[in-house]
Amino acid sequence: MTSLICTLQDHRDDVNWCAFSGKLLATCSGDKTLRIYNTRDFSQLPFSPLSGHGYSIHCCCFSACGQFLASCSTDATTVIWSTVTGEIEAVLEHPGRSPVRICALSPDSAHLVSGASDGTLALWDFPSKKLCRTGAVTDTTVVACSFSPCSQVFMTGSTYGDLRLWDLGMNQLHAEKNAHDLGVTCCTFAPSILSGGPVVQFRLASCGQDSQLKIWSITKSSSKVFKMQLLHTLSSQTAPVLSCAYSSDGQLLVSGSVDKTVTIYDAKNAVLLYTLKKHDRYVTACAFSPTSPLIATGSMDKTVNIWRLEDGCSGYGGKLSPEEPALTSNEGRTSAGRSKLLVSDWSEDDVSEWLMEEGLGGLVDKFRANNIDGIELLSLTKETLASELHIESVGLRSKLLRKVEELKSDSVCSGIPDEFLCPITRELMKEPVIAADGYSYEREAIESWINTKNRSSPMTNLPLLTTLLTPNHTLKMAIGRWKTSQ
Repeated sequence: MTSLICTLQDHRDDVNWCAFSGKLLATCSGDKTLRIYNTRDFSQLPFSPLSGHGYSIHCCCFSACGQFLASCSTDATTVIWSTVTGEIEAVLEHPGRSPVRICALSPDSAHLVSGASDGTLALWDFPSKKLCRTGAVTDTTVVACSFSPCSQVFMTGSTYGDLRLWDLGMNQLHAEKNAHDLGVTCCTFAPSILSGGPVVQFRLASCGQDSQLKIWSITKSSSKVFKMQLLHTLSSQTAPVLSCAYSSDGQLLVSGSVDKTVTIYDAKNAVLLYTLKKHDRYVTACAFSPTSPLIATGSMDKTVNIWRLEDGCSGYGGKLSPEEPALTSNEGRTSAGRSKLLVSDWSEDDVSEWLMEEGLGGLVDKFRANNIDGIELLSLTKETLASELHIESVGLRSKLLRKVEELKSDSVCSGIPDEFLCPITRELMKEPVIAADGYSYEREAIESWINTKNRSSPMTNLPLLTTLLTPNHTLKMAIGRWKTSQ
């Protein structure tokens, strides 16, 4: 049995990826941030969120020891972060400056692979953060990557539908054409090597736009020839399957789908165990904790759900007590009544409730004494906090203003029709223009893209036949009408 124990609501755009280390959970989003949580109580670390990417972050992964976190973005970089300080350790610029869609660290943390929208692959020496070599898959986008448990080979998946096995010399060892005939979305190796001696065998799970989750056997013979055999095709989900992950013992397999469901399978016997239905939009990410019976699932509904696997589901060991309290997350949790109002419509009681939820309960009396409602809250400045509310702590004033800015962003972005958001920045457009690919973008964002991204479309990755940009007056008027109605 599984139970939903916590919903994290901190991201302000689609959640694209989730990753666990022994003690931490990392999530990344179209809002350009990563958030890092302590898995003990799912509170955010002091330096979370991490901001350093210029555009949407597609993937993140921990080093084996959990000391480092890698993330990749549409901004054509892979950033290495310290999970101790939250500081940037290195910025790896992808060759060709194409948007990086996937990154993966080897289990021994010796290498990192990044794959891009133009089909290029980059293999990095992780300790030195130096580029070792590059490779490419033509006419496609690399969207999936996973290292084998031995760290010596890795698998990539593309929008063309192929799975390709590579060694560290960037030699292609095997290509499984049309593994998912409408395109691969994710692939992941099981954590264990199944046999030794002259024959080495791995398990790999892959999923795709064909609405299928597949389990493969990959065998390396004594002649060093790799063979790939399809073992199981799982079709429990009714729409494209966007993500999949093995448990740390390889016994379970989880997947997330466009049909908004999460499925959990007995990986060995390919038997469906559970179907979970708590997300409101596409499930884009899923991950197992390596040390506890927890699963994280991320969605385009901007939330991350944390699920507990009850005793008997997996080989994690240890018995879960029925009296064990459910974990909760205070960050991002909003009362149902207040969430229906614009911040400017909040009463003094609503403001007080918000302060308590954000860990600023010590300010409630000051705010009540000064009759601070929603409109007053949004107009607060450093000067008014110091001179009128007499908040002496500089740190407390900064924290409060940071929370107010997040509140303003949430208020602006909440409920915005997707067509009003720039595909590059995921922000409300002010000067929408139509590019040669037929899509509308914020003028400044697409102009910057054209000047630095080899004149390819951010949406299709195909060359833009012209750099002419046409103002989209109809869309601008629609955005104006929508803003007036809010």
